[in-house]
Amino acid sequence: MAALKLGMVGGGQGAFIGSVHRMAARLDGCFDLVAGAFSSDPARAHASAAEIGIDGDRSYADFTEMAKVEAARADGIDAVSIVTPNHLHGPIAEAFLAHDISVICDKPMTATLAQAKSLLAAAEASKGYFFLTHNYTGYPMVRQARQMVAEGALGNIRIIEVNYLQDWLSEAPAEDNKQAKWRADPVQSGGGAIGDIGTHAYNLACFVSGLRAASLSATLSTHVDGRMVDDDARIALQYDCGAHGHIWASQVAIGNENNLTLAVYGSKGALRWAQEDPNVLWFSELAKASQLITRGGAASNEAASAVTRIPAGHPEGYLEAFATLYREAAEVIATKVGKNTSIGSLDGLEGVRFVDACQRSTQNRASWIDLR
Repeated sequence: MAALKLGMVGGGQGAFIGSVHRMAARLDGCFDLVAGAFSSDPARAHASAAEIGIDGDRSYADFTEMAKVEAARADGIDAVSIVTPNHLHGPIAEAFLAHDISVICDKPMTATLAQAKSLLAAAEASKGYFFLTHNYTGYPMVRQARQMVAEGALGNIRIIEVNYLQDWLSEAPAEDNKQAKWRADPVQSGGGAIGDIGTHAYNLACFVSGLRAASLSATLSTHVDGRMVDDDARIALQYDCGAHGHIWASQVAIGNENNLTLAVYGSKGALRWAQEDPNVLWFSELAKASQLITRGGAASNEAASAVTRIPAGHPEGYLEAFATLYREAAEVIATKVGKNTSIGSLDGLEGVRFVDACQRSTQNRASWIDLR
């Protein structure tokens, strides 16, 4: 497959996630980054483009201009990567989808439920595709776990437990901390820990189990004085099949760097996976010794093997998982197989609906909210 032409909005000087997306996009040779609006500040946008190696005539200071110009070019971009604060995801995505340019968007889909619904409609009306980068679903052992659940290795699912713990916001950040500043603004982020990492936890639970929550009860807390968004989230979940779940997402859990863990318990067995040791998966069956499954090892299944790049014992990690999502997006865009909005927009809408339900539950003393 020839490399597709990629543009990017956001991710300029001082940004973290933009460079991650750029590395992921080029890892498998599926995309060439050729255009960008890397900042809303023209000087910073053009300086960022020059540093990245983008030609001056394809450096933009406005995403609407970029969408219009790139759509009109014979060699215009095939897709755009959106790596801005959350409140801009919707307007930017809709601008490119209106020109039938596919969108690869960092999570969450949008900052508000109204924005998510509008974006879903735009994705359904466009000839372009919309993809959402819940990157932890790209790990081989997560794909392994998903296939094992689907094949019945765990029996009937009873309990799903996900923790996503960090400590980087345990105190008020420095004034010049760009990444913390917009995340602490409820308008730009749409929510604190619940939107930043809680959506990852919820998406991972649904992705592996194949289940969707029917209802939830949430307690969102703020532990740092003056902070206007939550920094700790505790959510109880009930699933349609009768399973129960719990999510703890915190950015004030001191001693944790990026401690994302998943445990799924069924009537026949259980699976446990940790993002900080992502190349292994523990599988336990009742009254039997637990089995350690390694990425690329003898027990790897088809789902894991399909996204494994190097032999067992050579670690794959965060960037490779991200790159898997870019490769899968490229395959869909290049082959134009169907028009499946569930590629990203439906999952994205569900993620924003999850955040909205958690916020409403908290406002009403952890009342149960129906998600159906």
